[in-house]
Amino acid sequence: MSTSKKFWLYFIIVIAIIAGAIYYSTRPKPITVFVKPVEMGDVESMVANTRAGTINACQRAKLAPTVGGQIALLSVKEGDKVKKDQILLELWNDDLKAQIQLSLEESVAAKARIKQACVLYEVSQKDADRLVQLQKKGLASIEKAEQSVGESKAKQAACAAAKATQMESEARIKVANAALERTILRAPFDGTVAEINGELGEVITPSPVGIATPPAIDLIDDRCMYVSAPIDEVDAAAIRTDMMARITLDAFPDKIFSGRVRRISTYVQDREKQARTVDIEVDFENQENIKGLLAGYSADVEVILNIKKNITRIPTESIIGDDKVYVFDNGTLVETKIRTGLSNWQYTEVISGLKAGQQVITSVDQTGVKDGARATADTSESKN
Repeated sequence: MSTSKKFWLYFIIVIAIIAGAIYYSTRPKPITVFVKPVEMGDVESMVANTRAGTINACQRAKLAPTVGGQIALLSVKEGDKVKKDQILLELWNDDLKAQIQLSLEESVAAKARIKQACVLYEVSQKDADRLVQLQKKGLASIEKAEQSVGESKAKQAACAAAKATQMESEARIKVANAALERTILRAPFDGTVAEINGELGEVITPSPVGIATPPAIDLIDDRCMYVSAPIDEVDAAAIRTDMMARITLDAFPDKIFSGRVRRISTYVQDREKQARTVDIEVDFENQENIKGLLAGYSADVEVILNIKKNITRIPTESIIGDDKVYVFDNGTLVETKIRTGLSNWQYTEVISGLKAGQQVITSVDQTGVKDGARATADTSESKN
């Protein structure tokens, strides 16, 4: 080879080396992306409440006497456990108790009058029967027999009147007892006294029509709880009673409760004209797990509409638009078309386009993420 050719060969090689060095030193550095594997697992379709729901007791009664008066007995305090029919509060009612006592004594007197009147009737009835027999034999006058029969009938009427009077006395006792019961507040079910509005000696009055006043006693049965939550009207149409649900509470952030839909409201709430909702109620499946829950806690509900078991799935956050992901392939990002199925905020079913074991990019909004970009993978749980 001539000297001239060798020169140009060496020159080209040097230029190529320099160009390669310049390209290598100036080329974009690989970006670090967060990746998650394509895996087999379960995917659920679900809907959730639009605003915080509320824990409610299955039984809760805000109690107050139906009549006004002065509190003469307050036998419970807040937090007390009470039994059904236990007396909680009693208004001053000595006058009613005296009326009952009077009615009882009148009833005793009425019973004595019944005995007197009916004994006289029995005696007169026997006399009348005897005179009638004598009159038939011609041993007594007709007038005497008729008079005796008339007196017997009059005494029979007196006996019946005495019995009616006694029944009236019994009715008065029932009326007096009913009036007395209106001054006594009893527990309608087993429960816990949540709140008391009133003190011994205070005078309380019933709520006027149309004006709500605090109850004398707020009684809660905390052995049974459920969640009431608003669902967007668009999502509510897919919900059915007895669907499974998950319940989470701010008060217990690390605990998930299982539940079932027990009721769906029959009308739409339009308090917010642009966000109309339908209220649903969800029972806790295991009431033994609700110990420690308080009525009024805020709660969130996820109603499970559908579930597919052991299918190909990817994190929902990895999907761009409806049908595209970036796959991490030997240090390079590859844009890939996919077809999806069931989806929720966490996972989406992949019908085609991916297979288990591949890795998809979850940090899709990161600068530099594009088809063909060089990258290194970070498999940590968080992308923040």
